[in-house]
Formats: sequence, C-alpha cells, structure tokens
Amino acid sequence: MGWRDGGKLYTQHVRRLAPHAASSGRAALLLACTAQFLVVLDVSVVNIALPSIQRTLSLSPSGLLWVTNAYALVFGGFLLLGGRLSDVYGRKLVFIAGLGLFTAASLVGGIASTAGVLVGARAFQGLGAAALAPATLTILTTTFPHGPARNRALAVWTAVSLAGGAVGNLVSGALTEYLTWRSTLLINVPIGMFCIVVTAAALAEGRPRDRVVRLDVTGAALVTTALIAVTYAVTASYSHGRRDPTAVAALVAGLVCLAAFVVVEARGAEPRLLPLRLLRTRAIWLGNLLMLLVGAGFQIPLWYFLTLYLQQVLELTPLQTGAGFVPHTLLMMLVGMRVAPWLMRHVPARTLVIVGTAIAAAGFWWQSQITVHSTYLSGVLGPAVVISIGGGLLIVPLTAVVTSGVSGPDAGAVSGLTNTAKQFGGALGLTALVALTSRHSSAKTDLVSGYAQAFAFTALILTLVAVVAFALPAQDSARPVPGSRRTNAGATGGHD
Repeated sequence: MGWRDGGKLYTQHVRRLAPHAASSGRAALLLACTAQFLVVLDVSVVNIALPSIQRTLSLSPSGLLWVTNAYALVFGGFLLLGGRLSDVYGRKLVFIAGLGLFTAASLVGGIASTAGVLVGARAFQGLGAAALAPATLTILTTTFPHGPARNRALAVWTAVSLAGGAVGNLVSGALTEYLTWRSTLLINVPIGMFCIVVTAAALAEGRPRDRVVRLDVTGAALVTTALIAVTYAVTASYSHGRRDPTAVAALVAGLVCLAAFVVVEARGAEPRLLPLRLLRTRAIWLGNLLMLLVGAGFQIPLWYFLTLYLQQVLELTPLQTGAGFVPHTLLMMLVGMRVAPWLMRHVPARTLVIVGTAIAAAGFWWQSQITVHSTYLSGVLGPAVVISIGGGLLIVPLTAVVTSGVSGPDAGAVSGLTNTAKQFGGALGLTALVALTSRHSSAKTDLVSGYAQAFAFTALILTLVAVVAFALPAQDSARPVPGSRRTNAGATGGHD
C-alpha cells in the first residue's frame, strides 16, 4: 500500500472520528457547565432565603453570615486539593465523587433542624464542590485544544459561572416564596443524581497519572484553616471590637497556618498541593491576585448586599427580588458568551481585563448613589447594565490568561488555584464589607448608607484591579509554566 492509499485511509479515519469527537466535546461541556452551575448556584442560592432561615433556626447575625461563609471558605480552602485529585485519579472518578458528596450534603442541609447541622452541611457542600469545580475546568482544558475552541468553551463555562449567582437569587426567591427555604437546598438532589447517571454513561475516563502520588492533605488542611481563621478574625473584630483577644488570636493562627502551608509546599522534589514553581509565571500569580480582588466584589458581596437592599429598603418580595437580577444574568451571559470571545480574537486579553474592570468599577460607583427614595428603575437597573457588561468582558479573558500557559499535569492545580482565589476573595470580601459598612440601626436611612458604602468600596477595589492589570502579559498566550511540558497531548487529553 503506497503513501497515497495510506493518506486516504488516514483521512477517512479522521472524518469518521470527527462527529464522535464533536459529540464528546458537547457532552463534556454540558456536564461541566451543569456541575459548575450547581456549585456557583449554592454560593448565592440561600441569599434571599436568609431571613427565613434566621427566623426558623433562631440564628444570630454572625451565625447567619456563616451559613454563607461555611460553604465558600471550605470550598475555597480545599479547591487546591480538589484540583490535584483530578490530576491523580482522573476527571471522571473525581467528578462523580464530588457531585455525590455535594448532593448528599444538600439533602442533609435541606432537612436540618438546627443551626449547627445546617452550617455543617453547608461546609460539606463546599467540600464536595471543591472536588467538583476544578474537575469541570480540567474537563474543558483537557478536552478542547488551546485556541478558539477552548476560548469558546471557557466563555460558556464562565458565563454559566457568572449567571449562577444571579439565577440562584431568582430560584431562591421563587422557592422561598411558594415553598420553603429548605427547597433551595433540596433542589440540588434530583439534579445531582441525574448528572451522576449521565456522567457515568457519557464522560470519557481520562487518564490519571501512571504512578502513585501522595495527596497533600496536610497542605489542604493548613490553607483551609488559614482562610477560616482570617475570616473569623474579621468577623470577631466587627462583633467585639478590633482589639478583641479572640480576633487577634484567630488572625495570628491564620497567618501561622498560611506560613506553614508555604513551608510544606516548598518541601521535597515531588510537586505537592500547589507547586511553587507555578507562581514564577507572571500570568498565574498576578492573574490569581486579580481574580481574588475581583471575587471580593463579583462573587458573593454583589448579590448579598443588593438582595438586602431590594428586600429591606425597596420592600420587594423574595420572588420580585430574584426577578430583579434577571438583567444581570442576561447581560453577563450575552457579553461573556458572545462578545468577549469575539473580542479576544482581535484584542489582547490584558486590554479586555482593563476595560472590563473599569466599566464594572463605574457601574459599582453608580450603584453606590442609591438613596431611600430610589426605585428599582432609578437606582438598580442602570448600574446593573454597566456592572454586567464589565463583568462579562472581564472574567473570560482573565480566566484565559491564568490558564493559557498551563497544560497536562498542572491543569488541575491551576484550576484549583483560580477557583480558590475567587471563592476566598468572595468570602473575605463579604466579611470585610459587612464589618466596614454595618449599621447598628435598622432604619432605612442607615441601611442604605451602609449598602452604598459597600458598593463604593467595591468600586475602589475594581479601580485598583484595572491599574494593576497593566502588568499582565499583553497576550492571552502566556509562556509555558517553568518545569511543565506544553504539548498537544497535554492540552487535549493528557493527564486529567
């Protein structure tokens, strides 16, 4: 058989495989986005239900804050370990295990009769999500090769992530108003079980590492303890005063755990939870720093404060409050899925990050101008348009910058680091903003003053991000990470 016949056979083989590859890619994208939607949804889904939860379980204000933060902090703290799980055991096994734990914890939280059980269930939800979320991004970065196909997949995944927070409020409002707050958690059970069945049948196994790698559970415990301790220190200083011994002790403990984490990760030749060589790449360390700061405004705080404003000041019902976030959802999805990927083919990612952040900062500044006499149309809708456009333009290119120089065995670790930065930024940002803007009076004028300050602080944070973003690499194709192998196999289906 000559080379011509061989070439024809090869071409026919590729053509036969193309539809299967496209179908497999669509299935992977659907599963990854559905799971990511559940993960992000549960960051915000309890927001509108918080007053009902507080009444039912007799929670104090600080206890109510931990219903939100227990999920976010455990989620953020164990994300690095979750990223490594995908590298070691393969994306399919980790995806199913994380989704199973998340679903079971949702069931326990939905039937909880005490505050302790609910907060504990939220923490285990975060643990399941910590395994699940990095697997979703790893599925995308190992299924789609670097370039337009991956950018489109990342755009869909990011748009779903952005929309999850707003849709969480809409779903929570409808469920809380017509059913009960418990249904905001129980709704995850049938969806999670369906995804587990589909994943077992449709998702390719992926290829774990050939040799056994000891998981760095110590590092995960240290970084999670550090995040929780620092956040608790901020909460305690708000509740008891900045010189409260408990707050000081928690802050010291958090910093000690963080230092110990760095020491643990620096030991040994075998890459651990977070190979420190990854941080030698400017796109990774600077991009994740910016992701943390963006999370301080875009993750939890935006939905939290705006939800309270709509209910406590504008006196909207839970369902009306959820419907008030529809403009955020639609615009973020439109810009994130359509506009940002198109612009990324013509404009450097750094430029889009700077422009998107500046637009979002302007939107938050506009949002900070609310008064007791504002209405939804005059005080919320306009800023929502600007904030959502800026967010859609910002997150997609920033995610592409952080992940573009990474492939193969490091994909899970970088995915976990990126999600950790966003989640910890959201939890710490919410706690800090509550501490800085809280008012002891429940009068509407005092409430509005506090919420306005929170939005103004967020605008300042995003302005700082826009300035620092000038130091990002000019293109979204950052140099390969030192010590990693950037190959086609790694980009399309190497170690999962």
